[in-house]
Amino acid sequence: MSQLTAWERVKLARHPKRPTAQTVIKSLSPDFIELHGDRSFADDRAIIGGIGTILGVPMTIIAEEKGITTEDKIKHNFGMPHPEGYRKAMRLMKQAEKFKRPILCIIDTPGAYPGIGAEERGQAQAIAFNLREMMGLKTPIFVLVLSEGGSGGALAIGVGDHIMMYENSIYAILSPEGFASIIYKDASKADHAASLMKLTADDLKAFDIIDEILPEGEGLHVEPEIGFEALKKALQQAMKKTLKMKTDKLLSDRYKKYRHMGVFLEKGENNEKKQSND
Repeated sequence: MSQLTAWERVKLARHPKRPTAQTVIKSLSPDFIELHGDRSFADDRAIIGGIGTILGVPMTIIAEEKGITTEDKIKHNFGMPHPEGYRKAMRLMKQAEKFKRPILCIIDTPGAYPGIGAEERGQAQAIAFNLREMMGLKTPIFVLVLSEGGSGGALAIGVGDHIMMYENSIYAILSPEGFASIIYKDASKADHAASLMKLTADDLKAFDIIDEILPEGEGLHVEPEIGFEALKKALQQAMKKTLKMKTDKLLSDRYKKYRHMGVFLEKGENNEKKQSND
């Protein structure tokens, strides 16, 4: 499926029959036990989290869930977390650190919920806090971009030691429609915007933003077993490398990974500015 355009991949990432995080978790960890609440305000169903065994290893699993049926989508707020969702996620991450459990984060969101209530309860602060705390968590973190990785809503659970993307998933600062609305004042140009945004797995692997692209056959909505098996193999290899690391080495490598990423992107921005000035 390497010949698909960026916009075609966007549509596949949003396919109504594409498996959500709940299905992935059932495949990976049949003994998964969900935990609830942020101990402060509420239990945000846009983020599900808990404990389960993956490939014989007890892990904390945190995932953004869009929902499957219409009723389910409403319950899970279409995968758009509130700040209490991110605080729940961090509570579970801190618990994982305490008991030396590795963490798997599954990203699948169009973005953090932009409502007034979410802003009043500190949406931006919750996202920023998670980014800071995840950088220093003393346990391995694995990240999977399942379908959509939108803006800060994705980044808030996206800091990891090994980051994977399915080949038809997307990961970007905002949606193509939002990009087109801002740049062209016309959301209908989203297909063109997608071609410029470098949001596909191939683009992001080339930029060293992610570590691995997972195959999904004809698409996760057609052949989910292929994608699920690829995920298990990728996790097995990543765990072999990461679980044996000493904590100091783990944190040092994580810092270098994101420092390199920042320098790389800064150079790219400077080159673009130089070209535009020329």
